[in-house]
Amino acid sequence: MDRLIYIAMNGAKHSMYQQAVTAHNLANVSTTGYKAEANSFRALPVLGDGAQTRTFVVDSTTGADLSLGAIQSTGRDLDVAVQGKGWIAVQAADGSEAYTRDGSLQIGANGLLQTRNGLDILGDGGPIAVQPDAEITIGKDGTISVIPMGQTPNTVATVGRLKLVNPPEAELVKSDDGLFRLKSGMPAPADASVGLMQKSLETSNVNVVDALVSMIDLSRQFDMQMKLLQSAETNAGKASQLMNLNA
Repeated sequence: MDRLIYIAMNGAKHSMYQQAVTAHNLANVSTTGYKAEANSFRALPVLGDGAQTRTFVVDSTTGADLSLGAIQSTGRDLDVAVQGKGWIAVQAADGSEAYTRDGSLQIGANGLLQTRNGLDILGDGGPIAVQPDAEITIGKDGTISVIPMGQTPNTVATVGRLKLVNPPEAELVKSDDGLFRLKSGMPAPADASVGLMQKSLETSNVNVVDALVSMIDLSRQFDMQMKLLQSAETNAGKASQLMNLNA
């Protein structure tokens, strides 16, 4: 009886954990460049006295879905989308180098090129400073060109180049802050083959239909575990009645 209770309780708990991940993916369906978290259930044998005839179920995060999202035109000069494979290097809040597909950029109060979340964009030599009142153009190779306000178009100046990388996907891991890093903790080398599309953004790769179907399936699994717990309670009550009759 106790085994049934613990196994059902464990299954219900991890169904809730996976439901939370699915809900998190759905909440980011409109987040630029978001990569859905992937997870699955795995069996874990119950160790103890007697034959190992029972297993627990454990929710396991297997990584992230790195498939590409759709590219949408925005018409905004500071919006860029990575074409095909590749990542934009940023300086994370802890000072480390991290990678994102979110190309919605802005000029921060300190004059540095940043993401909408306030993370500094990295260039070949570190963060990139840009005049806030200049006309900015970002080339396909990440080169940033500016025309100072009031100047003619032939006064174009290059102020830096975005660091674009394309490490093997197997070496990337998604951190709690939503950014990707190398498992080794080392910065990835720049890759000149990575290209950008200006005035465009990559949408989230979350499949809404699949996520909703998954939520329904997980809800049914949770209900099944609850029914097992109710059956265990009913069986315990009947067993208690039989013992009282024999007393």
